[in-house]
Parts: sequence; C-alpha cells; structure tokens
Amino acid sequence: MTTRSAPVAVRARSPIFSALVGLASIGILLQGVWAGIFIRSGHANDATWVHVHARCGEVTIAVSVVAFAFAAWKLRSRADLLVGTATLAALLVVEAYIGGEIYKHEALEVIHFPLALALLGLAVWLPMRARR
Repeated sequence: MTTRSAPVAVRARSPIFSALVGLASIGILLQGVWAGIFIRSGHANDATWVHVHARCGEVTIAVSVVAFAFAAWKLRSRADLLVGTATLAALLVVEAYIGGEIYKHEALEVIHFPLALALLGLAVWLPMRARR
C-alpha cells in the first residue's frame, strides 16, 4: 500500500541574499556605534565621525538596494523577503534624509533615533527570516 504525502512547499533561500542583508545589518549596527562616538550632550559634534556616519549610511543604503534587487531577481517566491528588503531600503533612505536635516532641525532627533532602533530590529529579523 502506497501513501501519498501532501506536497511540501519549498522556500527559496540564498547565501548571497543572506550575505547582502548581513552586510546591511552590520552597516546599521556601525551607524549606532559611530553616532555614539560623536553625539555628546553640550559638545560640538566631531565632524570626522559625522562624515564617517554619513558615508556608512550611503553604503548601507546601496547594499540594501542591491539586496532588494537580488531578492526580486532570485527570490520572487518569497514575498516576506521582498517586502522586508524593500522596507529596509526605503526606511534607510528616510533615515538618511532625516539625519541630514538634523543640523537645521534638531527636533528631528525624536524621529531619527527611534527609527534607527526599528531599522536595527528589521536588520535582525530579515536574515533570520531568510534562513527559514
């Protein structure tokens, strides 16, 4: 007697995607480290670390866009990864824009800092989700 089992859905995984998202995650983590170096209450910001922070943001955005393009190309069946990576890239762009405006509008820190923490959470969730 032969029994048939229900078809098992195969979820696409990719070490390249995981590496790209991992690099973006490292960039997001380093953003917090570098911000901690130059943000000092009552002191002027160290221009060198502000520059490093800004350039890392740009690189992190670029890597997240490449990760999204790769997901759209190779992992189309994984809507969770497509939406997650698109969200990551879009929120990084918003975060960078807000960060660039903080010098003129210091009150934007109220949005910039919590959004950075949300991005860190997404940067942890996305690689974990990619492994499933």
